[in-house]
Amino acid sequence: MTDPESSLQIRAAWLAYVGGCTQEEIAERLGLSRVKAHRLIAAALQSGRVKVFVEGEEAKCLDLEDQLKARFRLAHCTVVLDAARPGSAEADDDFVALGSGGAQVLYRLFQKAGPSSIGVGHGRTLAAVAEHLPHLPRPDLKFVSLIGSLTRKSSANPFDVISRLAERTGGEGYFLPVPFIADTEADADVLRAQRGVQTVLALARACELCIVGVGVLGSQGNLLHTGMLTPREQSALERKGAVGDLLGHFLDADGQVVDHELNRRALGVRLDEMRGRQVLAVVGGHYKVPAILAALRSGYLTGLVVNESTAERVLAQRD
Repeated sequence: MTDPESSLQIRAAWLAYVGGCTQEEIAERLGLSRVKAHRLIAAALQSGRVKVFVEGEEAKCLDLEDQLKARFRLAHCTVVLDAARPGSAEADDDFVALGSGGAQVLYRLFQKAGPSSIGVGHGRTLAAVAEHLPHLPRPDLKFVSLIGSLTRKSSANPFDVISRLAERTGGEGYFLPVPFIADTEADADVLRAQRGVQTVLALARACELCIVGVGVLGSQGNLLHTGMLTPREQSALERKGAVGDLLGHFLDADGQVVDHELNRRALGVRLDEMRGRQVLAVVGGHYKVPAILAALRSGYLTGLVVNESTAERVLAQRD
């Protein structure tokens, strides 16, 4: 697997010599200073990577990024190399590459003293992002849960993800002390009315940047395996045409929220409150392609971090 510095060298060189970008444009695209962009291009030249073309699989990733940005009107897209052989079961379940790629994106954002209030969703991929994020002193950062933080399995628990992000940066963590989905709509109304819940929801609605995962239904669905849904609930959602979820809102293949009470029982920010903000999804895996497409078609995402083979499969689908 390409190390982060070599990866940046390849990307900078590709943008300069194939994409025809200026150093200022390259710096903006990669979230770096112009001086850093210049040094990366120079290093790529010195290492012999730049000949008639740019050597390295990352050049293909950059092309996929441009296609995804154009097709789904994304402001940002990062395609990372697969950690294992494309098409293998290991590749679908390996979160290392995605975690590293997502962590690099966040690290560059935090280095630039960008957003100070970050909303956080759920999922094992986000846990991998938090695990790979290097230590960076940013005590001004606030990490706020966008959904209920009480789940049955810790691997998908927003509490753990936010705690790790806060520990890596010295920032503060804020949690929604309620379940991901309430037992009934009446219970959901009661929980939302709690003063502590209202306080965190207000913080979540003010977040400038939101990092989210994409849940998937079906036999490989993480929502069922982590105990967020019962088999009966999942079957009911599938009959309605749902293929996955974004922040506890279940979407059909066209990216529309399905008409089911579970969407009204979800505890957290509403999808319509995500408009006008940076919403970055970190997701991958061939089995997640229908859910990824639904999230992209919903129009709520402004950014995406995805692995190479999954990006190819997403682009192969016709709208």
